[in-house]
Amino acid sequence: MAAIALFVHADRPEALRLAVDLIGRLDSEGHEIRLPSEPAEAVDRTDLAHLEDCIGEKLDLAVSLGGDGSMLRAVTAVADDGVPVLGVNYGSFGYLTDIKPESALDAVGRFLSGAYRIEERIRLSCRLDDGTEVRALNEAIVEKVDSGRTIHLAVHIDGEYFTNYAADGLIAATPTGSTAYSLSAGGPIVAPTMGAVILTPVAPHTLFDRSLVLLPDSELVIEVLGDRSAAVAVDGRSLGELDEGGSLTVSVSDRPARLVILGRRGFHQALKSSFGLADR
Repeated sequence: MAAIALFVHADRPEALRLAVDLIGRLDSEGHEIRLPSEPAEAVDRTDLAHLEDCIGEKLDLAVSLGGDGSMLRAVTAVADDGVPVLGVNYGSFGYLTDIKPESALDAVGRFLSGAYRIEERIRLSCRLDDGTEVRALNEAIVEKVDSGRTIHLAVHIDGEYFTNYAADGLIAATPTGSTAYSLSAGGPIVAPTMGAVILTPVAPHTLFDRSLVLLPDSELVIEVLGDRSAAVAVDGRSLGELDEGGSLTVSVSDRPARLVILGRRGFHQALKSSFGLADR
């Protein structure tokens, strides 16, 4: 028997209905089911509620029912424990979530039968000066707090000063995150299984305005210059603000995300679908 956690977008009734169906099937087969507190309340199964800080302990599989945001939440909760994550797509793009809702029951069954493969994606280790450290599957962002006012940031790469930026912010992204905020800021699209760190400025006011694609063993330090504070966010979660002299250190984590892959739909197909690229 397996231990399976369901991460459900609680504002999507269709995702909640599927969660109820999955709970019924898995429970009838004798599997252990875990839910974060919010979806547990939404489906009236508070007996299955677990704290997200410990939901990944001795867990065999996490299933995300939602969009890429739900997938990020699931990865954040379980990746440090090496738990594979299966994504069921209720979003509009689905770069991370590959399974259609109508195929979810079958997909979980295939995982339990061993008919799957694992695709590892690098994550970033993001550390503040106060010792706070979190991991990111998509990106870490240092950006302006006040609208209309750029911030000044110094970048150090592998212990050596690189350059200063006057910009709205800087994004340090993984290849997985290259199709998220980094892409909207003009960054490159990078195949998600590559080993790389992508540094992209947001609305730069400097001559050098290009993205950098760095080796996966690179260490970045982004330091705030001047008296304008900068906000720090990791995969959409706020970590607070940095004042003058404060910095964010970014490197590749030794704990990757492990995604369950069942079909043949690859990254190129996801790009074609998302951008409406037609076959010729």
